[in-house]
Amino acid sequence: MKNAITRTLGSLFLLASLSAAPAYAEGTANVGVASDYLWRGVSQTDGKPSIFGGLDYASDVGIYVGTWVSNIDFGDDATYEWDLYAGYSGEAGDFSYDVGYVYYAYPNGDSLDFGEVYAGFGWNWFGFSLAYTTNEEADETYFDKGLYIEGTAEWGITDSLSLGFAVGNYFFDSDSLLEDYLNYNISLNKSTEMGDFAFMISDTDESDVDPVVLVSWTLGFDL
Repeated sequence: MKNAITRTLGSLFLLASLSAAPAYAEGTANVGVASDYLWRGVSQTDGKPSIFGGLDYASDVGIYVGTWVSNIDFGDDATYEWDLYAGYSGEAGDFSYDVGYVYYAYPNGDSLDFGEVYAGFGWNWFGFSLAYTTNEEADETYFDKGLYIEGTAEWGITDSLSLGFAVGNYFFDSDSLLEDYLNYNISLNKSTEMGDFAFMISDTDESDVDPVVLVSWTLGFDL
């Protein structure tokens, strides 16, 4: 559930045992650092830096599995998040699609785990995605039956520099202890031989949540 009420959620990426990956799969990995870990507009590290990394395996028919891990700080016993996911993605001309399932695990947290089904669609510069919580371990209802919808746009300024915008809205079930909220951000992304650098300004419509300025570096490589 990602720290009930004050903090809510984190990102994707996962593992599914490496032996489960098809023999013809291609593997990639990523590592990185960020000044904060934002998930859907809310800090998962209480405003402190994050260190993260992930593995992905994708077949030539579009099936993929993966994992992603990051430190977190919810003010309780949970110290890290481990995401596992699997899905199917592809392209048709300028149109792209991605559907799958992600499980957010908090191994040393107290009944924080939950899972989502997700779908994403892209066309040229624009993207649209949604995620729906299908299961939650918490005794009380936070994310269960919650729906997150997001629209994005990204324009290339140069071959290595791009400008991005995103607007998302979280809709919670009537039994949830959380309230619906809107979040939005603008980002500048730079790709180099030493990795990808990003500068982001993010905010929500919650009066008690201040805007966040985030900088990050991510390095991806083939396995």
